[in-house]
Amino acid sequence: MISENAPSSPSSKPLLRALRGEAVWPPPVWLMRQAGRYLPEFRAMRDRADFLTRCMTPDMATELTIQPIRRYGMDGAILFSDILILPWAMGQSLEFIDGRGPVLGAIRSEADLARLDPKRVQDAVAPVRETLSRLTKELPDVTTLLGFAGSPFTVSCYMVEGSGSRDFAETRRMMQTNPALFDRLIDTLTSSTAEMLCGQIEAGAEAVMLFDSWAGILPPSAFRRYVIEPTRQIVEYIRARHPKTPIIGFPRLGGIMVREYAQKTGVNTLALDTVADPAQISELVSEIRPGLTLQGNMDPMILFSGGETMVREAQAIRDAMRGKPHVFNLGHGVMQHTPPENVAALVEAVRSV
Repeated sequence: MISENAPSSPSSKPLLRALRGEAVWPPPVWLMRQAGRYLPEFRAMRDRADFLTRCMTPDMATELTIQPIRRYGMDGAILFSDILILPWAMGQSLEFIDGRGPVLGAIRSEADLARLDPKRVQDAVAPVRETLSRLTKELPDVTTLLGFAGSPFTVSCYMVEGSGSRDFAETRRMMQTNPALFDRLIDTLTSSTAEMLCGQIEAGAEAVMLFDSWAGILPPSAFRRYVIEPTRQIVEYIRARHPKTPIIGFPRLGGIMVREYAQKTGVNTLALDTVADPAQISELVSEIRPGLTLQGNMDPMILFSGGETMVREAQAIRDAMRGKPHVFNLGHGVMQHTPPENVAALVEAVRSV
């Protein structure tokens, strides 16, 4: 891989260079949910322990993080964990139920919020930091290690609702009927997320990503208040302690609001969802954030289907971003029943120039 439009970096890691604003060709590639149920080696590990145990057992989490690197040689290894580890670490009950997903003790009142203790987080997530520390020793020298967290709004959706939802009505109702309580929840999550991510960086993460999977359900005013502003605060906090660590922001389905998100949050990389056009977004943000890296954004269903259509789509996204800082990824996570050979063919297609 070569850098086309930027001075070379002392780093030999293509992904890290791209996240710092270099136009690397061909672009580095990693995939959201690249460690997942589509891999037979992942399913074998799943049969040994429940999901939360796997996240919090360094031997298991290290192995699950490395599996797609071993199989595909991805440029990035993202920590095997979950965005709901933070509320669990603060004391909220959490269980992952097959066929239903996460189930939490819902936060609906002042008393519910008072039971959370952010001071518990650092001790509770010590196994996660241990996993990162082990990964720094076990990953190939050219692989960038990624930490991550859920963004405050998206995590709050699960905390208030008590589970996944199509519309997160209880969360949005709290925003309207008890904004003071919701603001306190967001403030708690903002400070705790920033501190937790700094801990990941200190344990070995070379870049971190903020997943705001449900940002797109908010109107513009609420998007600014609950997506942009908490992200800005988190970025500011991390940058004060770790100024060289790249930060990726993923305001999924943010639409036209991604321009303001890119302008005001300060993230180094804007991750794009499936419906975004990378070339158009690049033009949209180029004046306000020159050198901003874009990440994404092939449809996971196209990866699931594979074949020549997948190759053409992947190379069209790749080629449209040539000469600009770009990380190839999906617009959402790898789907459960994706054939592993399709992922191998995708990586080959991106790297074939």
